[in-house]
Amino acid sequence: MKLKQALGVAALACITTTAHAQSAGSFFITTGWFHLAPQSSSDPLRETNVNGTPVNITVPNTGAELGSGDTIGFTGGYFVTDHIATEFVIGVPPQFDLKGTGAFQQYGKLGSAKQWSPTLLFKYYFNQPQAKFRPYLGLGVSRVSFTDEHITNGAFEANVLHGPTTVTTDSSWEPVFNAGFTYAFTDHWFAGFSISYLPLSTTAKLNTQAQTPIGTVNVQSETKIRLNPIVTYVNLGYRF
Repeated sequence: MKLKQALGVAALACITTTAHAQSAGSFFITTGWFHLAPQSSSDPLRETNVNGTPVNITVPNTGAELGSGDTIGFTGGYFVTDHIATEFVIGVPPQFDLKGTGAFQQYGKLGSAKQWSPTLLFKYYFNQPQAKFRPYLGLGVSRVSFTDEHITNGAFEANVLHGPTTVTTDSSWEPVFNAGFTYAFTDHWFAGFSISYLPLSTTAKLNTQAQTPIGTVNVQSETKIRLNPIVTYVNLGYRF
């Protein structure tokens, strides 16, 4: 009788531990690999100002697109209920290469920039807390910004922009649509996979000290770049 009682208590403890690992009040952390695949396009390059005078000159058949990026990521989350969790996501800023399209395609890589996109997600988990496999749907918001923007192609800078050029980009808040699943190996350790989509665009602004026959002319130009990245995340996690 005592042996049966002991086994019953042990079994109850295991069930409680398993449920607690994915239920209301539990925390989790993950780390893994992000792959960012922009579905990019851009508007033609447009000159907006020459030596302080507003202009509106579009350079036809010009554009740019971004290559893909990879980086390591980290998340931390909390189960508000057995099915609803909040999660903060951040990654080491990946570097994206900007490649010319249209008339700019002959120059290949034009420049590069690093992307910052810390994200807050709200996720709904299906199945019961003790289930090993738990798919989920998520919705959130990301603060997207870029750093280290610069032109790296000397020929493009000299032949098209006609002088030293600095680049700045807009920062913005963007929605994030997310889906994925986790699979529990033990009460605490699990693996996961997710895919996210961000309807993201930014305006790249160029400031050029153009070298002309009449001297140096300050030329400001810009282009709107649509990134719309699809982001996949393969990760390993631990629940407390």
